Amino acid sequence: MSTTFSVTLPSGATWTPTFVAALDEEKCIGCGRCFKVCPRGVLELVGLNEDGERIRVGLDDDDEEYEKKVMTIAHQELCIGCTACSKICPKKCYSHAAALV
Repeated sequence: MSTTFSVTLPSGATWTPTFVAALDEEKCIGCGRCFKVCPRGVLELVGLNEDGERIRVGLDDDDEEYEKKVMTIAHQELCIGCTACSKICPKKCYSHAAALV
């Protein structure tokens, strides 16, 4: 039997954090806002070539190597459930879910 992970706050209220579950790469414009606000290094910007293959994006890369940039969930296990990525995303690309324990 699984239960949802939740925390009892000092006020007595219960908070159920929702952790990053998915990112819609079709909607993502690669703006990087979510990357900048994530305090835990959960996300990574990658390039997609015309075949849809992922290419690591470096600081001095030539933008012609890929069709577009998109954010990916690189380290989902580091997510703390703050939902900052979702709050700042202009395209509403993120899905979050409660953790089951």
